[in-house]
Amino acid sequence: MSTIDRYFSNGSLEDVCLATYGGVIPEAEARFEEILEMHRQIFNTEDVEFYSSPGRIEIVGNHTDHNGGKVLCAAINCDTLAAVSDRLDGMIEVKSKGYPMLRVDSADPAFSVNEIGSSAALIKGVTDYFIRSGKKVGGFSATMTSSVPNGSGVSSSSSFELAIAEILNVKYNGGKLDAIFKAKAAQYAENTFFGKPCGLMDQSAIALGGVNLIDFKDFENPVAERANWRFDDLDIFVVATGGDHSNLTDDYAAIPQEMKEVAACFGAKLLCQIPPEKWERDKANIVGKVSERAYLRAEHFFEENRRVEAAVEAIDAVDEEAFLDIVNKSGLSSRYKLQNTYSPAGQNRNLENALDRVVRIEGVLASRVHGGGFAGTILVFAKKETGVDNALRLMFGDFNVFKLGIRQSGAVRL
Repeated sequence: MSTIDRYFSNGSLEDVCLATYGGVIPEAEARFEEILEMHRQIFNTEDVEFYSSPGRIEIVGNHTDHNGGKVLCAAINCDTLAAVSDRLDGMIEVKSKGYPMLRVDSADPAFSVNEIGSSAALIKGVTDYFIRSGKKVGGFSATMTSSVPNGSGVSSSSSFELAIAEILNVKYNGGKLDAIFKAKAAQYAENTFFGKPCGLMDQSAIALGGVNLIDFKDFENPVAERANWRFDDLDIFVVATGGDHSNLTDDYAAIPQEMKEVAACFGAKLLCQIPPEKWERDKANIVGKVSERAYLRAEHFFEENRRVEAAVEAIDAVDEEAFLDIVNKSGLSSRYKLQNTYSPAGQNRNLENALDRVVRIEGVLASRVHGGGFAGTILVFAKKETGVDNALRLMFGDFNVFKLGIRQSGAVRL
């Protein structure tokens, strides 16, 4: 029996690793032991609970959520891992491996301009949302380590936010708060305290766990439909292609704005308010009233919503060929209709070039832009044991290739 087993509420280390990471990985016990020892040294106690909050991928549904569309997303088997102990003074102290100690008074999570962009802002924001929503908060001590790679487009910040939300949920609210509430708390923290405008997709995927279709037609109450993922013969990779996002704000902002320009031609604020049959019947009438790019981006929106629905049907039917075809078509639509594989204002075509290169690798079955686009990452599905992992690492470098698996649990106490 592992010395770590006694800390889990739902089984042994082997059970936890199977459920959380997809297998008993050799590094798992050492990782738990390391964070427990860190906690013992910093907080002088080993009376802890372990929490885990995953990263996420977007499978289909590129740039649809901000116009009330549908997204197919999934939690993945890299995580923010936390050892957490009680405290009675109301202070939240978080020490992440390699970073300074963070301290927040749970009774007074006041916004500070000086903390914009910081992890302290995320802790404060989540706590403030709980208070504003009439939920209970309090102090705790946490030691954290993360296997969610920064800059890889799998939402390391959202993983951290949901870890904080789940700790507050379990310790002070009986573990009764639903996934979407926790996702909203995390989004609020990022929007209001951290200073980053974002939708609810990343946080929802992490809070829910598994593979989910999320319909954002009602932003306040998104509807999630779980898909039964059984494609165990597929490997999933996210590949970082390089490029700088700092000068791409205008490119990102133009996508929802142009979609809204099209919606306005139909007397609506968002594309989701236009019935698909009305779009098909009347879309020719707006030609010349908006730019060609805006028109194509709207067309992508409606087609992508249908692809999300079809992808769930293919997953539930265990129709792998149909699913992979949908992913590839989503990628082509992002490239040629949404047009977010490179920035018109810049010279960087790393992402587009990467998409052209990966399709030549034997064993690669589907690929597409991952997330916001213009620079950043691509998503690759490949047949297991075909050498794709090595080929990708030779092509892009070890530090740019992340092999992932689907995780069924969201942010959770282990």
